[in-house]
Amino acid sequence: MASSILPPEGETLATGWEPDLAPADSLIRQAVLVHASWAVDAARRAGKPWYESDTWAGGFVGERGALTNWVVPKQPVDPAGIVAEVTRELPGDAPYLFVSAWPTGDLRGSGLALAGHPPLMLRLPQTTTTPPATDLDIRPVTDADGLADAERVLVEGYPLPELQPFRAGALYVPSFLDGSAVWVGYDGDVPLATATAHSAAGLTVVENVAVMPAARGRGAGAAVTWAATTAYPDQPAVLIASDDGQPVYQRLGYLRVERWTVWVRP
Repeated sequence: MASSILPPEGETLATGWEPDLAPADSLIRQAVLVHASWAVDAARRAGKPWYESDTWAGGFVGERGALTNWVVPKQPVDPAGIVAEVTRELPGDAPYLFVSAWPTGDLRGSGLALAGHPPLMLRLPQTTTTPPATDLDIRPVTDADGLADAERVLVEGYPLPELQPFRAGALYVPSFLDGSAVWVGYDGDVPLATATAHSAAGLTVVENVAVMPAARGRGAGAAVTWAATTAYPDQPAVLIASDDGQPVYQRLGYLRVERWTVWVRP
């Protein structure tokens, strides 16, 4: 009886992670591939170091701050082997995030430190949610000045101490807007909140959500996240949630899907 469910001998069985498999094979595959695209897009557009293969993708935008540089495995392969390849292919002394959809084992011997196991959250486009209210003016970024405002909020509001004191251009250069959409929430002319959306593999990834202390409790984080979430209204949206952000994202219709693993090369 059991043999009736076995495939014919020699038949190729898809695991879900073959390089030539369609991104839409599963939502998790799409989530991995959109994060891999996020990892390389800004660096590639800015002429900075980047690398992509069937097994991983990584881009190095700056020399300071792990959030500046991302490495994302695209297949469930030996993570220590990927770390060794990163050292060969990308600048060896730059910090980076290592963001894996799979458990990795202990990578401290490879020079990384464990940041945690944050949840991947998903919102389907069919979800009915009341748009959040805020007293800030949420504006799409269209020029270098707006991009500098977004970067300042991210560096000072997230915060990113490694990039302080703030100097524009450490994270965002004008070519960034060719691959991602950015929003800033203003109180008058004062930038107080920001979020970014990047589309690839049929999904939207929401990243770089930050709110300055003066805007907390005013619906600012929800409002800029909503703008990024609905930037491509026919696509599902995903994000990797912080502990503080999870309740906000749940109110916007996001669901916890699974925990990923994040390491940091300091």
